[in-house]
Amino acid sequence: MDAIKLFDSTSLECSKLITQRYSTSFSLGIKSLDKVFHEPIYGIYGFVRFADEIVDTFHDKDRRKLLDTFKAETYKAIEEKISFNPVLHAFQLVIHKYDIGLDLVEAFLKSMAMDLEDLVYDKATYEEYIYGSAEVVGLMCLKVFCKDDPKQYKELKGYACKLGAAFQKVNFLRDMKSDFEERGRVYFPGLEYSKFNELAKTQIEEDIEKDFQEALIGIKKLPEGARTGVYLAYKYYRSLFNKIRDCSPETISSMRVRIPNSRKLSLLVGTYFGTKLGLE
Repeated sequence: MDAIKLFDSTSLECSKLITQRYSTSFSLGIKSLDKVFHEPIYGIYGFVRFADEIVDTFHDKDRRKLLDTFKAETYKAIEEKISFNPVLHAFQLVIHKYDIGLDLVEAFLKSMAMDLEDLVYDKATYEEYIYGSAEVVGLMCLKVFCKDDPKQYKELKGYACKLGAAFQKVNFLRDMKSDFEERGRVYFPGLEYSKFNELAKTQIEEDIEKDFQEALIGIKKLPEGARTGVYLAYKYYRSLFNKIRDCSPETISSMRVRIPNSRKLSLLVGTYFGTKLGLE
């Protein structure tokens, strides 16, 4: 291996490590993809994970300054096609190889910046935030899956957005307590945290259910090497969503609903054999 390839592969390995340390479920999903997709998806996840950490974790730092620096270094890495920040180097490799548009990067970073504002979300800002924080990440991954078929990418864009939206809305429900108590955030438009009740919960769940149903149509049309891994992520979030639906509004407001690692592994096995044998 020559020196440049070693640098590239080491940077991508760093993003792989970040994924494994931060997300058991996402790591399992990537392992279910065809191997050709592993490195680029790790590269995307490492980037979005670190940006998210800036706005969610480092409250004793000037997070706006950190995010502005991260953004500037991201664009510099993309423009110069190199960075000695391994996460940004890995990300720019993926950007160039899979022709991921800067509009997706910009939308993502804009949503991260929204988390630094004391926003009361209305329908427009809620949709804008979900698009930038979740839907565009799905579109970046779809660019990887459809590298040699731009027509297929165009056909599946809407479905990928629905899947990203469903995942993010489930996250909002799961993390409602910590988002409000630790960060002062309530993402759902028009919802007061103290007035979260069965009616509000049902309306949110009906919206998520519609997203899931549309997303599944697109999952079935994905390239074979991507289908199992994405379907596993779908099944994981479906399982989490079903668990949340069984909880009262008071429970959602008082604790974080989780899926045990043993259940994640059983989902992996069931999804693998289900899709391979045509049972689902």
